[in-house]
Amino acid sequence: MKTTIRNVHQQMINDPEWWSLYLMDFVDEFRSFHDLGLVNEPILANDERFAALLASTVEYLCDEANVVAPAWTARTPACQQPWFVAGVESLKPIGLAESPLRFRIRKIFVLGNFLARV
Repeated sequence: MKTTIRNVHQQMINDPEWWSLYLMDFVDEFRSFHDLGLVNEPILANDERFAALLASTVEYLCDEANVVAPAWTARTPACQQPWFVAGVESLKPIGLAESPLRFRIRKIFVLGNFLARV
């Protein structure tokens, strides 16, 4: 079953404790198929941080696949306050240094290996 970015967003909102599992499953699926149908339908931006994270992730993955990101991502605003996804104070400087541009523009700071999968 294909999981669209809109479905992933809803899963993340419904089960915020495990949001990263839903996100990473989506990342794996998109990288496997490069199916733009998974990302074309805009998410319902009712959660600032998750919406910004997903828009940044979609843009990053589209860059990686050398395809144009859907227009809805450009309309997704940045977080009001910076979000250091790792949540560990000592990792903040690393997040500032390593976070890819697609995340930094929305005030999201991740480690350089954030979307790396084994």
